[in-house]
Amino acid sequence: MIIDVEGIIINTKNYNDTSKILDIFTLDYGIIGVIAKGCKSMKSNLRSVAEKLTYATFTIYYKKDKLSILSEASVINNFSNIKKDIEKISYASFILDLSNQVYRQSNDLSIYNLLISALSKIDEGLNPLIITNIIELKYLEYLGVMPNLNGCSICGSKSVITLSSDKGGFLCSKCRGNEPILSSKVIKFVRMYSLVDVASISKDLVSKLSVEVDTINSVNNFIDDYYDRYTGLYLKSKQFLRNIKNIKSD
Repeated sequence: MIIDVEGIIINTKNYNDTSKILDIFTLDYGIIGVIAKGCKSMKSNLRSVAEKLTYATFTIYYKKDKLSILSEASVINNFSNIKKDIEKISYASFILDLSNQVYRQSNDLSIYNLLISALSKIDEGLNPLIITNIIELKYLEYLGVMPNLNGCSICGSKSVITLSSDKGGFLCSKCRGNEPILSSKVIKFVRMYSLVDVASISKDLVSKLSVEVDTINSVNNFIDDYYDRYTGLYLKSKQFLRNIKNIKSD
C-alpha cells in the first residue's frame, strides 16, 4: 500500500550502482528499510533527499517486514545550520546512531520525538554537547540501566555529594569511598538533565549553562564512563566526537 509517513533517515547504504537502501526512523512504524531506486542519478528527484539526516514526510510503497520503495519526500526541516558545521554534524550523527541502537533494543516509539527535538535544538544553535548529554542520560531509561539520581545509590540518603558510575549514581558522604567530591553544580546539572523536557529547552537556559565549562565536562565524563560500563554500546561516531573534543582542548 502507498502511505505518507513522517520520519528521518538515520542510515544509508549503497544498493547497486544507482540506488540506496535507507533506514528511516518513522513516527508511526518505527525503523523501516526503504529502497530509493535511481537516487544516485543526477536527474533523480530523490537525489537530494536520500541522505542521512533528511527529516521529511516520505511517500512510500510500504511492505511490512520487507524493504519498501521510496516514491517521493517532502522535507520538513533540512537542518541547514547543522549541515554547515562539522562539529554539529558529528553530534547529530552520533545522536542518530545512538537513537537507532536504543530503539532497536527497546522498540519504544517515544524515542523518535526525543531524537527530533534534540536535532532541532542543535540546529537552533543550542550547545550540542549539552543537548547530546541530555539525550544520552534519558536513553539510559530505555536501556534499563538508568543511574540512581533520586538519592544515594547505596543508602538512599538525599544528602549527596558526588557521583559514581561504578556505584550506579549519587553517593552521600557516608557511602563515598575514594570518589572525588564534585561541586554542587555538577549534581544540579545531572538532575536537571534527567528531568528537563528536551522540546521546551530555551536558548537562554542553555546559554547560561554553557558558561560552566568545567561543570559541563564533568557531567559529560560521567555519562561517557557510565555508557562504557553498562550499555555495551560502542559507536564509531562517539569515538569521533571524543577525538574532536580532544583536538579542541589541545
